Amino acid sequence: MEWFVHDRRPVYRSPWVEVWLDDVEVPGGQRLEHHELRFPRASVTAVVVDGDQVLLLWRHRFITGAWGWEVPAGWANPGEDSEAAVRREIEEETGWRAGTAVPMIGYNAISGISDMRFTAFVASDVTRVGEPVDKIEAVRVQWHPLAEVPKLAADGQISDGPSLTALAYYLGMHRPLGH
Repeated sequence: MEWFVHDRRPVYRSPWVEVWLDDVEVPGGQRLEHHELRFPRASVTAVVVDGDQVLLLWRHRFITGAWGWEVPAGWANPGEDSEAAVRREIEEETGWRAGTAVPMIGYNAISGISDMRFTAFVASDVTRVGEPVDKIEAVRVQWHPLAEVPKLAADGQISDGPSLTALAYYLGMHRPLGH
């Protein structure tokens, strides 16, 4: 039941995103055009914890027109491994430095149309090093009780997919296993 790609051509390319048009054959022999989003860099997120608290960023996303709480996230720079990238993103976006950053889970964010791959980390042993360097990332950075995360999500205050995935994985699967 695999799809077969007969041809692939770029429609748009930038350092941030690429749009491709694929000529695919689906099971049963039908051929169709399928758009594909490709992301040239690895994506990372982090659930930053200190005891029973989690560090979140309050920010606006102009594409959806929504405000919400998010975990630190970003892309790896060329030649940068995922752990170094997530440590850099945490510090740039929050002003906190993680002493420990451990991968929790890797996942494909929207696998029906994209190759976007996230690695979610849990970061701890944090130290405040100053104000966030990347001022455009958030209006404020704030610690929240982990117990409040489900209510924040239910109230629509956490609606970002990578944040929901990382937080849900941490609360539902990672933490109960004793990690």
